[in-house]
Amino acid sequence: MLKVGLTGGIGAGKSEVSRLLVEHGAVLIDADRIAREVVAPGTPGLAAVVAAFGEDVLAEDGSLDRPRLGSIVFADPDRLAVLNSIVHPLVGARSRELESAASEDAVVVHDVPLLTENALAPLYDLVVVVDASPETQLDRLVRLRGMTEQDARARMAAQAPREKRLEIADVVIDNDVPLEDLRRRVQEVWGGLLRRAHASRTSPE
Repeated sequence: MLKVGLTGGIGAGKSEVSRLLVEHGAVLIDADRIAREVVAPGTPGLAAVVAAFGEDVLAEDGSLDRPRLGSIVFADPDRLAVLNSIVHPLVGARSRELESAASEDAVVVHDVPLLTENALAPLYDLVVVVDASPETQLDRLVRLRGMTEQDARARMAAQAPREKRLEIADVVIDNDVPLEDLRRRVQEVWGGLLRRAHASRTSPE
């Protein structure tokens, strides 16, 4: 099994890269998706979030009001740290369960937005960083996700600087490019992952 950590700044296009890797055959473990699962209605995770932040972070249907919670934590590093202390251990435990269920010859891609911030690089055989300029990130967040510029900048500022992500990268995928160029680059990266996975299986103990 080859364990790949995939990360990138918000709005860099990491989700598109992970989708393309799945098309090639990767097993995807999506930390964002798991983060939603562990705070779904009725879970201990949601109860812990409500205990920490109050019932104002609940929507009318009893689910987590993620935009409301986001507006609180991304404007206050201390509150963000509280949220992370609740959610991250739950996400880590579920991620390990999913990884253990993958086949021995799988290329398992862990899509982890906060890989850099939480110093998780040592957990993976290599780290792939999806990179885009801050201008591109901001444009995508405002134009495609409907964020205000203020909210978008706050989300970006809450993450590690671009330079820190690039420092831990074994592979960089430039996503300041047209989709067809991105597809070609992902295919090239996938070929490298397969070669590395094969080499690890055939190397002597």
